[in-house]
Amino acid sequence: MDTFLTPAAPTAATQAAPAAQSAPGVQAAPARPAAARLIFIDNIRWVMIMLVLSMHAAVTYSGHGSWYVTEPAKLGILQDLTFLTYQEFLQSFFMGFLFFLAGYFVPGAYDKKGAAHFLRDRAYRLGLPALLFMLVIQPLTCYYVAGVWDTTAGFFPDYQHYILHGRFLSGTGPLWFCVALLFFSTAYAGWRSLVPPVTRLARAKAFPRTAVLISLIGLTAIATFLVRVSWPMGTSFYNMQFCYFAEYIVFFVAGTLAYRNGWLALLPAATSRRWGVAGVFGGLIVWLLLIAFGGGVKNGAFYNGSWHWQSLGMSLLDALAGIGISLGLLGLFRARFNRQGRWANFFSDNAFAVYVFHTPILIAITVGMTGLHWLPLLKFVVATVLCIVASFVLSSGIFRRIPGLKKIL
Repeated sequence: MDTFLTPAAPTAATQAAPAAQSAPGVQAAPARPAAARLIFIDNIRWVMIMLVLSMHAAVTYSGHGSWYVTEPAKLGILQDLTFLTYQEFLQSFFMGFLFFLAGYFVPGAYDKKGAAHFLRDRAYRLGLPALLFMLVIQPLTCYYVAGVWDTTAGFFPDYQHYILHGRFLSGTGPLWFCVALLFFSTAYAGWRSLVPPVTRLARAKAFPRTAVLISLIGLTAIATFLVRVSWPMGTSFYNMQFCYFAEYIVFFVAGTLAYRNGWLALLPAATSRRWGVAGVFGGLIVWLLLIAFGGGVKNGAFYNGSWHWQSLGMSLLDALAGIGISLGLLGLFRARFNRQGRWANFFSDNAFAVYVFHTPILIAITVGMTGLHWLPLLKFVVATVLCIVASFVLSSGIFRRIPGLKKIL
């Protein structure tokens, strides 16, 4: 079902449908590649959502980042560096990649539905899950599962305070993504209302050259650095971490352009491999140089933002690794994972429900493991696996069977 990213593997019929069902005065872009070519996008989607779960588990045990609960532990230098490296490289691409995939399907939806229907659909499929989290899942999680609310007064007085004092506006949790995507989609609709309608079929254009991609990395890095002068890493505004939004906007816009220009089919395999290697190994080189010459813990705040060269280096790392790894994964999944069997279909069908409901499940698992005196890295791996299994089982067996919920999950 169409959720916040993409329908599960569009069929050939749905790919051709926009040409016949476009909004008045707008002729749709040419049909995208055949259905089989899009299955890999859906596989990327559920893999990224699994990585979201792993990131939240990593924050729990590393203490690097913001999450409902963390388990204080004295990390040795190797464990700490492992956590930091994993979280930094994962952050560089996984959420931006989700914005790219979401952006890819926006132009076709707008062409088919028109502005009013498109915005109603986005509000329904993005706004309702966000409200579900803000008004139900967040307060129940904070009070009963995470225990981060003061429980002396009782749940309902706390809930009343949560609503009446506007605290729910910051209670989006992981569903900040849906709220941000709703804003991006609204901005896209506004832009489309200002530009002339598409009056002829667009032709596929060659995939951007190396010089264009290098320029994009440089501009993204500079934009990220400038944003972090005012909004350093670790800060947020109503649960929106603006320090990453320059990249998110770039990825979303790139997704819309990829749809219009047919770039997913035109991405050369060799280009994908080269940029994947550059993202991983080039990113590692930048990362190691920052660690070696940036001052480490002594200058830890310099990496987060303001007018410090370490912040510029981190911004470059995010842009290089984020864009490079994403291009590498696009080519890899298109070549190796462009099909779905029973399990891939299961993961695809339940991925969004897992994204919505995994927060209290992960917290319950990690709180339950508190008494286990294992290495934090081992607990992170076990918690990640348990959360993936439990979240998918509960989503399939319970959440998506609740009347009314399946329509938005």
